[in-house]
Amino acid sequence: MSNEINFAAIPQTAMRFISGPAAFYREMPKTGGFVEPLVFMVVIGVVVGLLQAVASIVGLHFTAGVMAGIGAIVVVPIAVAIFGFVGAAIIFAIWKMLGSEESYETAYRCTAYATSFSPIVAILGFIPYIGGAVGVVIWTMLLIIASTEVHNIPLQKARMVFGIIAVILILFSISSQFAARKMVREMEVNRQKMEDASRAMQKQAEMLQRQAEQMQKGQGNQ
Repeated sequence: MSNEINFAAIPQTAMRFISGPAAFYREMPKTGGFVEPLVFMVVIGVVVGLLQAVASIVGLHFTAGVMAGIGAIVVVPIAVAIFGFVGAAIIFAIWKMLGSEESYETAYRCTAYATSFSPIVAILGFIPYIGGAVGVVIWTMLLIIASTEVHNIPLQKARMVFGIIAVILILFSISSQFAARKMVREMEVNRQKMEDASRAMQKQAEMLQRQAEQMQKGQGNQ
């Protein structure tokens, strides 16, 4: 196998997966190393980071701001590279419990190419509460497809297990978004209070300075 990565083919690979996940999984090599799927995930992570950066800069994301946007470009691809292995390990354990005989490498490749949908999920994530829930549904459908097409797990079993996990994740997603947005609102209120207090102190200092100057003038006139 060649160690060279064809970066130009990554968009076509992503579109091929999006247009037909089941067919893609049926044709996907189960082995071949971790480098290619890892690079694929990182490139997709860069795209997601750029989307989140734009959303933060224009104010669509609840962590709005230029610095948050710049940070997303750097942090998201790194997070994808690191947590891709962790996420694949978790999914691999679940597939094993469901009866899969495939290797961790196969599980990793399944989860890596599923990130083709990440830009779409990221865009949906800009919709408060509903977007995150729809994203979980998309990932769940992809895991079910991979379960049947690659790991030979019965459809009903895959639907039941990943469906339960999806419900838990949706509830967690909604509650965490609610908590995060509440925290951001509270931080904004506290910032405004601090600015108001600072302006009040400045005005008080200016008034005291004027009084002191008037007292000095009065003493000079005496």
